[in-house]
Amino acid sequence: MKAILQRVLSSSVLIPPSPTPYSSAGPGLVVLAGISPADTAEDAEKLASKILALRLWDSAEGQRWKKSVMDIQGDVMLVSQFTLFAKTHRGSKPDFHGALGPDKAKPLFDLLVSKVREKYVSERVKEGVFGAMMQVALVNDGPVTVEVDTDIGRKGNRKEGEVDGEKVIEKDDQ
Repeated sequence: MKAILQRVLSSSVLIPPSPTPYSSAGPGLVVLAGISPADTAEDAEKLASKILALRLWDSAEGQRWKKSVMDIQGDVMLVSQFTLFAKTHRGSKPDFHGALGPDKAKPLFDLLVSKVREKYVSERVKEGVFGAMMQVALVNDGPVTVEVDTDIGRKGNRKEGEVDGEKVIEKDDQ
């Protein structure tokens, strides 16, 4: 699983045409999470733990990177984001074949949400609607934005290189 974590002051998800937010959150994290064909329940567990443990806030004394979202009692907004697995190194049209199809990805995304709820305060965990066209609004804090990938480090799953000067990491098809 791959995720972009953004430290935010607030966030909301709107599902058009409704003018009312489907979900909204206060200070904490917005997590855009993508799922690949190699991902398993173990990845959901790992990512849930990492989301809650990453120290992205300063201490009260001003020491950098000392507190996690749990430490500050912040909210966590989880949004499914298959486009994180886009391949863009050839042509101008993104290739999304690196993402797991929706029928198989939804149960893993739901598991990720349930694991975050299980490990934290359920009421502080918000989410978008899997597969829906959403308008995600956020007020970035810092800005602090980090990428987390549960697949890095597994032997043979990824290969790194450069194509036309752009760094790429691709899944092996084996």
